[in-house]
Amino acid sequence: MKRGTLLCVVLLMVFISGLTACNTVHGVGKDVEAGGKAIQKAAN
Repeated sequence: MKRGTLLCVVLLMVFISGLTACNTVHGVGKDVEAGGKAIQKAAN
């Protein structure tokens, strides 16, 4: 495998894993927000 091709594959894998991580963090943020709203609702 040529060095340039290998570099492209590695960069693509890093980019895809970065997108997945952002999506996961976004989902966790939504879950935390929903939990906070439920607590506020229960306190009222």
